[in-house]
Amino acid sequence: MNNHIREKEEYLERLWNMKNKEKDSMDVLKNAMGGSFDTEIIDELLSEDLVALTKNNNKIVLTREGEDYARRIIRAHRIAERLIYDVLGGEFESGACEFEHIVIPDLVDSICILLGHPRECPHGMPIPEGECCVRSAKTARNSVIHLTELEVGQSARIAYVSCKDDLQLHKIDGLQIRPGVFVKLHQVYPSYVIECEGSNIAMDKEIVSNIFVWKFSQDFNSTERDARGIKMPNHKGWSRGFRFIRRGRCN
Repeated sequence: MNNHIREKEEYLERLWNMKNKEKDSMDVLKNAMGGSFDTEIIDELLSEDLVALTKNNNKIVLTREGEDYARRIIRAHRIAERLIYDVLGGEFESGACEFEHIVIPDLVDSICILLGHPRECPHGMPIPEGECCVRSAKTARNSVIHLTELEVGQSARIAYVSCKDDLQLHKIDGLQIRPGVFVKLHQVYPSYVIECEGSNIAMDKEIVSNIFVWKFSQDFNSTERDARGIKMPNHKGWSRGFRFIRRGRCN
């Protein structure tokens, strides 16, 4: 994912922890961020209405929207810690730090359901409840759908590409259609037309049916909110892995 977005999320995570400790001093935030503190990121968070400054800019607090965003990050991180610690048996902290930035809320809820709605992370810190916890959901929801299941005008990020042969795979890859890329469906007949990386691309249904996308939550159906609230894998390492896992091969 975009490193700059990741940096902003780190600030929101710090502010969430400060709020729980009843601290709101800008100095506390600076000390928490250490040498990575950047006033430009604070300005961006202010412009996006995620934080607010009070009392001559000496205090900084999360807005309601910022608190909701931070809550999702914290929930994803602590759910990941439980998954790695309880199921995979590995060192969970570094893995959870990556996890929190690349997954969508539906996927976090699915893992939460599979783990039986855990209440605390391995450190004993509370895990913020999700909708699945409130509903006491027992069945995990599918977070990935075919691109063909989108409606005209809808946007999504590509989860993986599954092809029958390498030629088709390379063709799709050459069009910059790869995991993590943001696409928008413009047309379905007589051919599919999608917008990808600023270009409109026409493809037949056979090729489009090989493309799978992350299904958005109803709460995040605009481009701006997606950039803030929906986390998708967006780097080359995931790209090759997802492609060949679906085809039963390894690279």
